[in-house]
Amino acid sequence: MQNQQEINRLKSIVQSLLDEAKQQGATAAEAGLSQENGLSVSARLGEVETIEHHCDQGLGITVYFGQRKGSASTSDLSPASIKETVSAACSIARYTSEDSYAGLPEKALLATEFPDLDLNHPWDIGVDGAIALAIECEDAARQYHEEITNSEGATVNTHQGIHVMGNSLGFLQGYISTRHSLSCSVLAQRDDSMQRDYWYSVSRNALNLESAADIGTKAAERALRRLAGRTLSTRQCPVLYSAEVASGLLASFIGAISGGSLYRKSSFLLDALGSQVFPEFMHIYEQPHLLAALGSAAYDGEGVATKTRDLVSGGVLQSYVLSSYSARKLGLQSTGNAGGVRNLTVTPGALDFTDLLRQMDTGLLVTELMGQGVNMVTGDYSRGAAGFWVERGEIQYPVEEITIAGNLKDIYKNLLAVGNDVDYRGNIRTGSILVEQMSIAGE
Repeated sequence: MQNQQEINRLKSIVQSLLDEAKQQGATAAEAGLSQENGLSVSARLGEVETIEHHCDQGLGITVYFGQRKGSASTSDLSPASIKETVSAACSIARYTSEDSYAGLPEKALLATEFPDLDLNHPWDIGVDGAIALAIECEDAARQYHEEITNSEGATVNTHQGIHVMGNSLGFLQGYISTRHSLSCSVLAQRDDSMQRDYWYSVSRNALNLESAADIGTKAAERALRRLAGRTLSTRQCPVLYSAEVASGLLASFIGAISGGSLYRKSSFLLDALGSQVFPEFMHIYEQPHLLAALGSAAYDGEGVATKTRDLVSGGVLQSYVLSSYSARKLGLQSTGNAGGVRNLTVTPGALDFTDLLRQMDTGLLVTELMGQGVNMVTGDYSRGAAGFWVERGEIQYPVEEITIAGNLKDIYKNLLAVGNDVDYRGNIRTGSILVEQMSIAGE
């Protein structure tokens, strides 16, 4: 009940912003308000390192005078500040040039149904409880093996936020969501070789986090298995992206089919709608209404209704990722993606991680990527990488200081399999991805 009362209070503030904008002559307006609070505790070498309480609030408004647009924001929610903020946005709008594509979304596309997506699960852990959990997690890692020689610590985060948005088309909605995480990072050393690795768990509901002991143990195991890494000679070979790094391949794909890249003509998938961009087995879709998922929402950043929809079916590109502005620039309709995609999902195949190693037989398993070497105009791809060399379907030794390269168009078309080892810890849900061949630059 208290939650709903607070949402209603913030809704009234947003409505007052919209009313003030109209009073100051704006022909249209949209506003958003957020209040967030949280706790972050980190421990290192068995001692508390930091305790941080977060408490933030802010509101922003965008006004339109015909096709002229102005925006302003503030963290002060007093009536006087609201009036000043609206006045600042109006002043900006009066002096900006007209943009024929600017404006609110189409009213018919706004969300009208607001199901409970089970996003709010407060965690009453307190500072003492968070300290104990962080130390337990780090202890599990440090005590796992004598070659775990140092630690970057373990961190517990708990966060709750209220988000309200409205516009002058009559849309006014808000929701509460939580996000909790536990992470650990340690260093392993053997002779002259030293390696760092980590593990983490994140969820809307703290009950669904992996245990502190399991997170610490995984962090230690991952650091140990990287010791005594070798480089490779330059070659071409199959590459298996482990699930936790495979999402990066999909993020580049989403960037290429997003409205901003398309209307600027800075995408390697320009005019690719309806064409084969992946093998036939690839199915990529959004699930924005999954209960308790990290990317779930009933509406996008403009209030446009979100819906389950295919981006790729049978390997064919079915839809772009568009906000209202980019849709107008392209002569299309918003896809409800202001703010990005939500719970992007790749349908998993039948093979688990071990099966994928066997299918690859001989090649490179990538478990870490470095750098931002993706040219979105040409699709050229080059990233620093670390992982493991695989022969006869078995991991042989760790690999470091190499670069993997190719062109994303070719990489996407030459995917061989997607595993069923799906990583659910983010907004992109995919298993490990096996690519037929890439270039490896090493010694």
